[in-house]
Amino acid sequence: MPLITPLSPDHDQETQDLATFFNETLGFCPNSVLTMQRRPAISKAFINLNKAVMANEGRVTSALKRLIAWVSSNATGCRYCQAHAIRAAERYGAEQEQLDNVWDYRTHPAFSEAERVALDFSLAASQVPNAVDDTLKKRLNSYWDEGEIVEMLGVISLFGYLNRWNDSMGTTLENGAIESGEQHLGKHGWEKGKHI
Repeated sequence: MPLITPLSPDHDQETQDLATFFNETLGFCPNSVLTMQRRPAISKAFINLNKAVMANEGRVTSALKRLIAWVSSNATGCRYCQAHAIRAAERYGAEQEQLDNVWDYRTHPAFSEAERVALDFSLAASQVPNAVDDTLKKRLNSYWDEGEIVEMLGVISLFGYLNRWNDSMGTTLENGAIESGEQHLGKHGWEKGKHI
């Protein structure tokens, strides 16, 4: 049971208008946003930050950004965000082989070296204490420019916020997110946990 009950999607018109962004990414407005709108300034700021972070400015594709989000969410244990990230990766064209083998990104041939280092960065930056070091910096710089690294860390940081929000709130998972979680992550032990 969630800590706070989500409000109706039409509770705040400005939030509702901004939240159409999620119809593309997820196919629904997330319950997390519906909870944030109890303080509309938070929901609106969050949606605008999400849109800015997920905008494509270079070679970091929409699908890779969502896989980065999944690795970050997996590192912190937020099952709600794991399901959302894998659903968005699916909707943004991640290859089926990557979706099915994201747990094994370090060794699976579906991932390029550039993708592996991006996902390693997500894992290292999401840990407490933080594990980003000079070796990882050198690996990142050999595949990605500074703007692309900023984009990646934007995703990691955004999901740091979301992981804490949704795990603390016990946000209820939506049916579409449950379907994607079960399809792509279930074989590795993913379950809804407290997000029911």
